[in-house]
Amino acid sequence: MKYSNKAVLAAAIAAASTQVMANGLALNEQSASSAGSAYAGRASTAANASTLYGNPAGMSRLDRAEVSGGLAFIDASTDISDAEGQLAPGLPVSGTNDGDMVPFTTIPFGYYVSPINDKLHAGIGVYAPFGVESDYEDSFQGRYQGVTSMVQVVTIQPTISYAFNDSVSVGFGPTINHISGELTSKVPGAAFAQINPAFVNAADSDVEIEGNDIAYGFNLGTLIAVNDRLDWGLTYHSKMDFSLEGDTTVSGSPLGTVLDGEYDAELDITMPESVDTSVSFQATDNLDLYMGATWTRWSRLEGIEVENSGVNPLLQAQFGTITEELNWEDTWSFAVGGAYQLNPKWVVRAGYATDKSPTSDADRTVRIPVSDRDIYTLGAGWSPTADLTFDAAYAYINEEKGRVSQDTYSADFENSAHGLALQATYRF
Repeated sequence: MKYSNKAVLAAAIAAASTQVMANGLALNEQSASSAGSAYAGRASTAANASTLYGNPAGMSRLDRAEVSGGLAFIDASTDISDAEGQLAPGLPVSGTNDGDMVPFTTIPFGYYVSPINDKLHAGIGVYAPFGVESDYEDSFQGRYQGVTSMVQVVTIQPTISYAFNDSVSVGFGPTINHISGELTSKVPGAAFAQINPAFVNAADSDVEIEGNDIAYGFNLGTLIAVNDRLDWGLTYHSKMDFSLEGDTTVSGSPLGTVLDGEYDAELDITMPESVDTSVSFQATDNLDLYMGATWTRWSRLEGIEVENSGVNPLLQAQFGTITEELNWEDTWSFAVGGAYQLNPKWVVRAGYATDKSPTSDADRTVRIPVSDRDIYTLGAGWSPTADLTFDAAYAYINEEKGRVSQDTYSADFENSAHGLALQATYRF
């Protein structure tokens, strides 16, 4: 029998956060003003400088220079039930299933946009398009599939937009994307039984993996005023090709320093491209309605292979080449929302989104325990002066129950989360 360590850079990058408003491993927390309407009109509305991410063509709709930034706060919870674990027939795995593995998370974002002339705008943004942070208890019954996952992708996007006329504008921004990952898991003593049968009852070993890289991409958008009341927008977020380099560290193995060591790890992975489209309709002088859809090419993540070099020959079977099948599928998400202008100072928003999971019961893992989800949002904007606006949004995320079935562990996972986004915009 072969025991493979799944706690590799591959798992870190493919790990999915149960706490964010986008499914898979994507983050949606780049704008509090858009969050209030469940991002339904993100590609067709330019409320502030955060349009640099939602649709860079929208910068042409901003009359003055402005800076906009904020924070999103996520509080997630997971219920784990019907858990089972075994290394092999007759070798059960005991452990806990607390489910409290997602720490309270903060996601920052910031943008600056300025008109150059009547047709040309320029700006720059910093945001997080992908990320995850989870930490199971050390005694977790599924610890051989994963314990800790931390992945951060931070993007810097210089951007320009050009307005051909009052109706049509385009925007383009190259992206500089830095990815870093750190994760841990346990390896059972039985994994070393081929070296010495007595190791079948040995204590767990620890594995820690770290890696990072920089990749380049771009965002491209167009925004069209179909008529005085209807706007249509389309945004393309390109793929990102990462070649991570890092370290795989093994410690606490049955033979101690004989088997323990640090090995060089390499991983090639592509973050998928996505297409976001939406329409914004001014139903009345005070009411705007939004409808949007997003397609993401998750099928790029069929599986991942990590190469570790310098591995002790006795550990080659466990840590030489590590593969993990994902079999993810492309997904569509859909959203509807609206904004109502109560008076010149206050606007209120609401929205609903449905977001399909890229994985299924057949392929779901403890690092990717996401299922189809529904998202309900409320938001508000307050402008005490014409130069200053504060936006806030609340989201409740509810997922369907999904089954995790892996080599040594299976259980039902049911996730939910509360999110709060705050943003300030200053115009000058």
